[in-house]
Amino acid sequence: MNEPAYPSPARPLLLVDDDATFVRVLTRALTSRGFEVISATNLGDARMLARRHQPRYCVLDLKLGEENGLRLIPELHTLVPDMRVLLLTGYASIATAVEAIKRGAHDYLAKPVDADAVVRALLDGDSGTEGEDEDLPDAPEAPLALRRLEWEHIQRVLTECNGNISETARRLGMHRRTLQRKLGKHPVRERPGDEN
Repeated sequence: MNEPAYPSPARPLLLVDDDATFVRVLTRALTSRGFEVISATNLGDARMLARRHQPRYCVLDLKLGEENGLRLIPELHTLVPDMRVLLLTGYASIATAVEAIKRGAHDYLAKPVDADAVVRALLDGDSGTEGEDEDLPDAPEAPLALRRLEWEHIQRVLTECNGNISETARRLGMHRRTLQRKLGKHPVRERPGDEN
């Protein structure tokens, strides 16, 4: 089994979750994989730690008590523009996944997740990590409509699987990592020429 290339701990990883047991277990697992983990249980502490430590990565839970983790994503990017945010949730839905990506999350995983899946999602596309699908360019002869159809088909299967990315990848006959990359891209018609 291929182990992901772990980062050199130049900057910490911010873990934001209100489940103390989950934080303890994931902190231990990520620390053993080369991350320097700092954790927060609410949005206020997360903002303060992001400002102070300028973390390169963030693993963020969608539900933080009464607070919604989606609100924090743009704020984190304002504080640390190059931060890679991974949103975790036990309440997987396509609408939430799309909203997370629109707000700037790098990836989205449904709980329960293992540490290796978290590491792969965080490092996917980072320089220095191998990407078996990175060298596949968009074929210029493929019409825009075809890419849009692929996106919609993926979304339909994801809905049928209740947001379960692993099951969706199995049904589509692709690697989970490949599916996560595809989900991280905006649908074709949602890519305006000017943003902001």
